[in-house]
Amino acid sequence: MRPLTLILRPFADLIRGLDQVLAVRGGPGLVWTLAGLLAGFWIYVPLHELGHAFACLLAGGTVSELEISPLYGGSILARWIPWVTAGGDYAGRLSGFDTGGSDLVYLATDLGPFLLTLPGVWLLRRAARGARAAGAFHAVLFGAALSFAMAPFLSLTGDGYEIGSILVTRLAPWSPATIRTLLRGDDLVLRYAQLRAHATAPWMGFYMASGLGLAWAYLTYWLADYAAGLLGQKPLAPVPTRRKR
Repeated sequence: MRPLTLILRPFADLIRGLDQVLAVRGGPGLVWTLAGLLAGFWIYVPLHELGHAFACLLAGGTVSELEISPLYGGSILARWIPWVTAGGDYAGRLSGFDTGGSDLVYLATDLGPFLLTLPGVWLLRRAARGARAAGAFHAVLFGAALSFAMAPFLSLTGDGYEIGSILVTRLAPWSPATIRTLLRGDDLVLRYAQLRAHATAPWMGFYMASGLGLAWAYLTYWLADYAAGLLGQKPLAPVPTRRKR
């Protein structure tokens, strides 16, 4: 398989899936897809944040506060889970957790929610192929699957960067505590702004962390791609174009 094909695979699934929906339903199909996207994102946000928290706990860490916006069910979840609070500056954020100083627990905490990408890619392809038979229902399902399937790429400036920064700061040039503090975090934009304030900022470490985050996003999608193929959902093919007579 050509390297370019692998690089373009996530975006080919996205574009070809949308083409499949629009080929059957046209403009209304786009409306149904957008409706599914909104519904799927609303469901995905709390699941993603709970994935961080439960991954931390399962790996041996502790959780003291998980912020989830009331818009995404934070107020409801706070009634049932003691460490969930409604609010915060983000849609959701694990703001209080302790890894016990273990980077393995830290990585597990970051990686946990992306297990949802595995069924997400399968569902995205299944919904796109089913649009011809079930129409609106599968258009909604395709839209809902997008947040799950594309999560690694949507998280490049958040969890993706943080995963990269953990790995980079394990290397000798960026392992001192002062540099770790500068590089590690779940907000690439904020890290960038803080690094600009330092005359001797570790820019190479920042760029390497960003690059590793991108590599991780692709590896996660390729794993989901492989799993979906084993379960009968191979990559989507282009929608055949009709020739004019």
